[in-house]
Amino acid sequence: MGQRRRKHWGWGFEDEQPSEAELRAAAGPIAAQLGFGSPAGLELPVPLERVQLPEPRLLPPASLQKICATDVYQRAAHAYGRSYSDLLRAYRGRFDHPPDAVAHPRDEAELEAVLEWCATAGAAVVPYGGGTSVVGGVEPRATERYAGAVTVDVSALDRVLDVDPVARSARIQAGATGPGLEGQLAEHGLTLRHFPQSFEFSTLGGWIATRAGGHFATLWTHIDDFVESVRALTPSGAWESRRLPGSGAGVSPDRMLIGSEGVLGVITEAWVRVQPRPVHRSSAAVRFAGFAAGAEAVRALSQSGLHPANCRLIEAAEAAVTGAGDGTADLLVLGFESYDHPVAAPMARALEICAEHGGQVPEKARADNAGRGTGAADGGRDGVGSWRQAFLRAPYLRDTFVAMGVLSETFETAITWDRFPGFYETVAGAARQAVQETCGAGRVTCRFTHVYPDGPAPYFTILAPVRRGEELEQWAQIKARASDAVIAGGGTITHHHAVGRDHRPWYDRQRPDPFALALGGAKAAVDPAGLLNPGVLIDPAPRVR
Repeated sequence: MGQRRRKHWGWGFEDEQPSEAELRAAAGPIAAQLGFGSPAGLELPVPLERVQLPEPRLLPPASLQKICATDVYQRAAHAYGRSYSDLLRAYRGRFDHPPDAVAHPRDEAELEAVLEWCATAGAAVVPYGGGTSVVGGVEPRATERYAGAVTVDVSALDRVLDVDPVARSARIQAGATGPGLEGQLAEHGLTLRHFPQSFEFSTLGGWIATRAGGHFATLWTHIDDFVESVRALTPSGAWESRRLPGSGAGVSPDRMLIGSEGVLGVITEAWVRVQPRPVHRSSAAVRFAGFAAGAEAVRALSQSGLHPANCRLIEAAEAAVTGAGDGTADLLVLGFESYDHPVAAPMARALEICAEHGGQVPEKARADNAGRGTGAADGGRDGVGSWRQAFLRAPYLRDTFVAMGVLSETFETAITWDRFPGFYETVAGAARQAVQETCGAGRVTCRFTHVYPDGPAPYFTILAPVRRGEELEQWAQIKARASDAVIAGGGTITHHHAVGRDHRPWYDRQRPDPFALALGGAKAAVDPAGLLNPGVLIDPAPRVR
């Protein structure tokens, strides 16, 4: 009682929803900068009291009623993730496939009871962490052939259970959010140091299930790099890998769960590698006259062995929108950090590399040692700091885009360096053409979120005006055209956003057919009735009634 409630339709909490006047004030400058979107014709979200949902197809048994909910708020709040199409439908009070019930197990025994109920009733089970999926990963879509759909919210499993300071590992429950687990680890002077854009609400279990990308732009880029072992519950029993620093004993059990997106079990906890909190930091913003020149500098940095923590190249137009730049140059946000040693030397060498590739480097990088900033030069503080704030606030801004009639979508991929120039031109060109033909105007920008010695992870952002009432069709057309170009160009359909239901058509084209059969066999073994997150990754075998 008394806890803040998250919005049933968008990002953040109910008490953070701006008023109509605040929305209008925010929309004016945005529309002026973009050249489209209407501050005059703002659309307001449909309030919860006007939301109408179909009656639940099944109800929890008496033994589970204390941890299950069937009210409108719980069902609406768990009906979608946070993609553009999710936000738009929920904003308008349209809930196509709400769960019939939402379970909130407080321990594994209660979770086992929920899974037993669903198996007996023939109900689909949709695991739910923070609900931040942008690819349809938590929407109970395609559950018509089941007796109902039960969303299992693991947010009550939110504790750091054990800390091993010698091995620098921690056992953490799957429902712990980014701030929640970081706060508990801080009591031990430790950090996981995994900060996806959804950090505020996403959970450890969600990161593992979706192979989420995080803070580090090089070296430790995904949650995979921090996982020591994983535990999950399935309809066929518990699945837990042995806690080890590494093993060559066949196919790794925890690696099968990483990226499984809920189809092989409900992740309940994991041992993860943690580290002391960094005390040495240095950051700089480097300007480039073109994205190609910046990309060559980033390639050199990724192959140098310096391993910067941050190495994100941002196109000029996107830098201008975020306030990180003035729109006249592409921007490289560069950073180093360490809990053990000063990082001035690797930063100095990194800036030399940037200069060798035509970058305009600041006279002095910004240093922040043990939280004591020493100042910045040549816009280092402004560029880096502005980008960081814009990065964290972006999910909130998308709610405003919906209100003012602006389509906002992102898609990300990865490609090897040798193919990147042609791939970039083809994919960006296809997306821009699709935006122009579908919306009549708009912009497509790119940045690197993560980089590797053999290639970058380009992340594209689309902003375009919409025709009210046709937004979903416009979104689907643009997404299909862009995704087709990514797959045709040899890229991956996702680098860190996961597959979900929205990426399934392209994931099916990307994965080898024998692997699909193997994955189907694994699912049949742990989930013989095909209850877990149907429609994601692999179609379950036909159910026998």
